[in-house]
Amino acid sequence: MNSRRPELADIVRTHQSEFLARWNSALSREQRKALRDIRDCRSAALGGRVQQCDQCGHRVILYNSCRNRHCPKCQATARARWLAQRETELLPVPYFHVVFTLPAQIARLALENPKQIYSILFRTAAATLLETAADPRWLGAHIGFLAVLHTWGQNLHLHPHLHCVVPGGGISLDGARWIGCRKSSFFLPVRVLSHRFRKSFLRTLQRAFRSGAVRFHGDLKSLSESAAFTALCDQAAATDWVVHVKPPFGGPRRVLKYLARYTHRVAISNHRLRALENGRVSFDWKDYAHRSQTKLMTLDAVEFLRRFLLHVLPSGLVRIRQFGFLANPVRKSKLELCRTLLAVRSPAIHSEGETGEVAERCPLCKIGRLLVIEFIAAELIPIPDTS
Repeated sequence: MNSRRPELADIVRTHQSEFLARWNSALSREQRKALRDIRDCRSAALGGRVQQCDQCGHRVILYNSCRNRHCPKCQATARARWLAQRETELLPVPYFHVVFTLPAQIARLALENPKQIYSILFRTAAATLLETAADPRWLGAHIGFLAVLHTWGQNLHLHPHLHCVVPGGGISLDGARWIGCRKSSFFLPVRVLSHRFRKSFLRTLQRAFRSGAVRFHGDLKSLSESAAFTALCDQAAATDWVVHVKPPFGGPRRVLKYLARYTHRVAISNHRLRALENGRVSFDWKDYAHRSQTKLMTLDAVEFLRRFLLHVLPSGLVRIRQFGFLANPVRKSKLELCRTLLAVRSPAIHSEGETGEVAERCPLCKIGRLLVIEFIAAELIPIPDTS
């Protein structure tokens, strides 16, 4: 194997023609854009700038990033900015991690209806948490939480699931007090969540089918028939749906560290890629069925790209959302109420400083600052049309 590990961009550049010859007609506009952006990211194709040290004259060339949300090289800045905003929203309570997973027979519907299926997943998982928490039998409170959509498994197959980070407690229904939970366990029964989630999702899915919002073609065309679709839903209703609750994180700082691992992930990061040789891609994956052992998987490069592009989301689909007292329209006022009820102060909001960029320190002399002296024009390269 080569000593230098490949990046996702290397795989795209090397095998895009072969991939497009086989799959071009099946790609969405978003998938084609992701393929182009990842290929061109931080290369001359997107242009850039020349910087020079104001002390020693050392020059560096920096090419522009694509900023595509599916590019593994473009998430660090967005993640840091997003986490800084969330830091002021943390409460001094235990936090829990709840995962809602779609069963395989329902998950495959997202291959042809991604926006509809993932929207239903968000809507019904959120309703399940909010309604169960408001039930006096369990907590009797208004809760808030953050949800992050992931659509992949470690082997890059389709595996839609929702990661929810939930503060341990909520505002009483009359708004007069904070109702907390025991630190040792989650405050909502998992079996109840699973049953309610399954019922809510299937009911909403069937309503979407009857209204024509969910349509099928290609490999799933047979589901266009009402009887076949009803049979699928009946089969799914007879299976257990996985709702998994992990132990509490501990303090708010640990929550931020944990969120950093989940919020701006893409289907596969560059550090998992091991080799690109003879038209095959090797990468690390965790086998959760065997004690999370790290193993090596090798796929044909075209199949690797096909699996990766399964996880390119439709334009406009927001994959990080907040609900309950953390929902955008009420977040500020509700968090103030939460802190009042918990008898804690609001966190200080740190100034972001001036809007201009701070010059980087020279990597050679370690004294001077790198200043832009020239801009490099983009040399955009279209994705080849193999149709």
